[in-house]
Order: sequence, then C-alpha cells, then structure tokens
Amino acid sequence: MITEGPQPTACDPPLPKDLAACHAMIRQLLDTARKDSRRIERLEHQLEGLLRRLYGRSAERLDPNQMVLFTDLLKQLQPQTPPAPEAPAAPPAPSPSRGHGRRRIPQDLPRRRVVHDLPEDEKPCPCCGKAREMIGEETSEQLDYEPARLSVIEHVRLKYACRACEEAAAEGGPQIETAEKPLAPIEKGLAAPGLLAYVIVSKYSDHLPLYRLERILARHKIEIARSTMCDWMRDSAAALKALYDLMVREVLASKVIHTDDTPVDVLDRNLPETRIGRFWMYVGDGDHPYDVFTYTANRSRDGPMTFLQGWGKDERRFLQADAFGGYDVIYRGEAGGRVTEVACWAHARRKFYEARTSDSATATQALAYIRLLYDIEDEAKALFAKPGDAARPLAAIRLELRQAKAVPLLAQFRAWLDSCQATVGGCVLPKSPMGQAIAYVLNQWDALNVYTTDGDLDIDNNLAENALRRIAIGRKNWLFCGSDNGGHTAAVLFTLIASCARHKVDPFAYLRDALARIAAHPINRLAELLPDRWKPADPSST
Repeated sequence: MITEGPQPTACDPPLPKDLAACHAMIRQLLDTARKDSRRIERLEHQLEGLLRRLYGRSAERLDPNQMVLFTDLLKQLQPQTPPAPEAPAAPPAPSPSRGHGRRRIPQDLPRRRVVHDLPEDEKPCPCCGKAREMIGEETSEQLDYEPARLSVIEHVRLKYACRACEEAAAEGGPQIETAEKPLAPIEKGLAAPGLLAYVIVSKYSDHLPLYRLERILARHKIEIARSTMCDWMRDSAAALKALYDLMVREVLASKVIHTDDTPVDVLDRNLPETRIGRFWMYVGDGDHPYDVFTYTANRSRDGPMTFLQGWGKDERRFLQADAFGGYDVIYRGEAGGRVTEVACWAHARRKFYEARTSDSATATQALAYIRLLYDIEDEAKALFAKPGDAARPLAAIRLELRQAKAVPLLAQFRAWLDSCQATVGGCVLPKSPMGQAIAYVLNQWDALNVYTTDGDLDIDNNLAENALRRIAIGRKNWLFCGSDNGGHTAAVLFTLIASCARHKVDPFAYLRDALARIAAHPINRLAELLPDRWKPADPSST
C-alpha cells in the first residue's frame, strides 16, 4: 500500500524542474537543517545548565558506568613506573574509626549535679524492714541549653578629693580626681564589645539579617532598631580597620595569592532597583595565612588593579585566578609588578563537564585526563602524610611528582585536544559546547601548565572559591548591601570572620576581645591581635 505524502498547497513555491536546481535546493535545506540542529543543541545545553544551577547538584560527578568505558585509556595514560622491591609484610595499621553511637560530651562544659533519691517510703528493706544504706550511684549525662542572656555593665568611675582642703572652698574648692573610663570601640555607644561581637558573628558568620536579630533581641525585652545595629557594624569596622589594613599588608607579602570575585546586589537611591556590586577575595599563602575581602561598585579591572598595585615589584609573584580579562593588565606589568598567571584546572574541568550533554564520549575522555592530574596531587598529599616523609616539604614532593608524571600527561592531553580541534566534519565543531570547552583550555594552556613548575602552587583556585561561599550563602538571607559604604563595612568584617575560620578560632571570643582592646592597644604591637597570634587578655572568658 502506497501512502501519499503531504500534498502541495497554493502557498508553496513551485519546485524546480531541472536536476541541478533540485540538488542545490536539497543542499540548502541540509545546510539549514544542520544550522538549526546546532542551534537547538546550543539552546538545550544552555537550558540544561540553567536547570542544573536552579535544581541540580553542584558536584561535578559523572556516571561511574561511563568511566568504565575508559578503563583501558586510564591505564594507558598512567605513567609507567618500575615496580618497587617487595618489602616485608607489616601488620596493617588499625584504621581510625569514628565510632558509632553517642559522642562524648566535652569535659570543659559547666555541669550542674541533680541528685535523684528514693522516696522515703521505699528506703526501708522490704524483707526485714531496716533502713537500706546507700552503696553507690549511677551517673548519666544530658546536654541542656540556656538562651543567651543580656546583661548591663555599669561603669562606675570613683571620684577622690582631699578632706583637708574642703575649708578652702571659698578659694576654688578642693582638687577632685575621677578615675578614667576604659576606651570603648564605639565612643558613648550603648553596645559593649560582647554585644557588638554577637551581632557581627550572627550576620557575617551565621548569615542572620539584622531584621531577624531585631526580633531575637525583642524576645529579651530589648528594643534595638536594625538601623542602630547597622551603625554599630559601620563603627565596629572603623574600629577594626587598622587590623584589617595589617592583614592586607600581610597578604600582599605572599608569594602566591588566590583571588576570585562574586556579585552582590546593592541598593542605590538614585535607581528604581538594586545594581550589581562585587566582593573580591584574596587568599594569602601559608606564610601569610589571612583571607582578605574587598568591595567594589562594579567588576572593572580597577578592583584587583588597585589592590595588587606594586605587588611583585621586588620579585616574581604568582596570581591564581579564573580567566577574567581584568587580570591581564596585572600580568602585563601595568600594576607595577612581575606577576605570573596561574590558571585553574577546576574551571577547565567544569567546561568539559557542562558540555557532556552535547558530546558525552569526548567529555568523558577529557575528564579522564583531568582526573589523572588530580590523582597525582592526591599522591603527593599521601606521601606527605606518611610518618617517614613528614620532614620533607609538601612543595618538594609536589614538584617532583608533577615533573615526573604530570608534565608527560599534559603533553598527551595537549596532543589529544589538538586532534579534536583539527577534526573536519567530525562531532567537535568550533561553536559547539565541546568545541568551546576545548578552545577555552587551549587558550589558557600556558597558564594551566604553570603549576607544574613550582610546588608552592595549587592545581586549581578552589581556595578562593571556597572562601567566597560564605557570601554566596549569606546573600540568600540578607539579600543585598544597603550601600557601597555597607559593602566596604562587610568586606572588613568578612575578612576577620574568614581568617578566624581559617585558623579555627572562635570568632565571637576573638572579636569581643579585639574590640575591647584595640582602642588602647599600641599600634606597634597590633600584630598581637591577628587571629593566628591572638591570645585573649582573659583566658577564662574563652
């Protein structure tokens, strides 16, 4: 049975009569179909990326079944090393176990003893009727919670005068001396250092907006407007600005700095809606372990250019960042220093992961190469963690392994990328998501290879990205900055909170002590208040 196709309508153009014209029309239709297919593929890729950002998981994980297809490839790519001589078998060390069940309650917590006794009518022995004696006790523990308490500090300034001079009152009266009041972080302010530290930690570490803190304090019968707390944050940042500036100088003494930025909505009274400002993150190296935030009203190159002005003028430095073009002026030396670009393999991996829906086979093979690069980094950490190799620096182990294993692997990866890009008529088209991922890596290739030349460098920029997460989490709660000045205030306080987290220092205890001391602290001893060097004035208060 022959099925008739669609019948021509009056609106259809007349078909050509000769064969050459028909072939030309078919070629045109095929070309149009290919363009439409690429456009649909690109739109599907964009849609998948948007849906993943909104609803999907952030971890870049592949289906393990896909990696099985490349098991032979992974074995071939791994550098061949001669087998080590067999050592006498040693008994396996017991693996550290986290245990099961209830965790032990810390011994330094205050304890309140509650004794539970038998009722008087149960103390006599049921057999003979004589009174039973206590022979011991059983103890169990429960954790309890008491809500935070507000208290009032009364500053009493004692006054002294000479009784013998009272009779001279007619000649001007006795000389009266009054004790001096300690300097406060906010002059004539209502909030003591403990309350200031509580508000700072609640907003910039626990991500509570000020309107929620306003309600929390109201439950304690204390009415404090959020505008007043906003002023407290501004004045606290001003009081701690000298400490912040010292941390900036410390970070700028680093050999390697990790940097990244993230957007934030900012209120502008001259606009009908919020505009976009930027927070910038600068992570110092191990010898200068501080995480510094700055704020700019936009994402121009002036932000990093101003912060890194003169960095590297004495000796070469390394800046690990993404491919943002605003850093190029720094690499060219226009900021007054010699700075080498170190690109991020996590960004490169992300490009291939996002393109996996358009070309799964090519994406999986590229991700296999990158996984091998990260395996080398894990091997270096494992060697450093061995007790026998503890005296050897991690940087030396990294450099040796990278030169021996990563450099040859990168050469193979580059050859493979070139072969993919040179494919004519294949699946890797320049404008496709996979083609763009390959082009991104090849454009960044030199910077992506810099990490193999120095063991102090990291394979990726995850240090800065992880440090920026506190802002990404926080802005889901407090939503926006009230002004550019509010952005600068937040940058100072975020810096102190993040640096405390880096050194596992309790931010509340640190800020309460720093705010109480900084007004009277000698400027030449300001480094004593840095989070990694801080010792509380009253150890019992921590």
